[in-house]
Amino acid sequence: MRIMGLDVGEKTIGVAISDPMGWTAQGITVIRRTSLKEDFASLRKIIEEYDVKKFVLGLPIRTDGSFGPETEKMYKFADKLKREFNLPVEYWDERFSTASAERILLEGDVSRAKRRNLIDKVAATVILQAYLDRKG
Repeated sequence: MRIMGLDVGEKTIGVAISDPMGWTAQGITVIRRTSLKEDFASLRKIIEEYDVKKFVLGLPIRTDGSFGPETEKMYKFADKLKREFNLPVEYWDERFSTASAERILLEGDVSRAKRRNLIDKVAATVILQAYLDRKG
């Protein structure tokens, strides 16, 4: 069963997909957000191509463990996602996922310009891989 990991931001959505066995996560793309309709159209293509059966969304939790307005926005996005695709949604604490993604890209000696374009996809991969590791 393939799972789609999402790192949802104001301007972009980082997308990662699990392998069919649910062991590893692979970054797929970064969707530049324009409208919810277009965002969902882009996601639909990936869902159909990979036969996705579940979403894992990075949940923005503050470093002290509390929820803020960003968390509420994610819950609202998740509700719309569930209604649109009729697939289950699980959440994963995304604290430090962007920092981990940045470290991975730095260790890979990726230039600053390229890091900016890859960071959300790698963050989605980090979120999904952490989820898979915990569930596996």
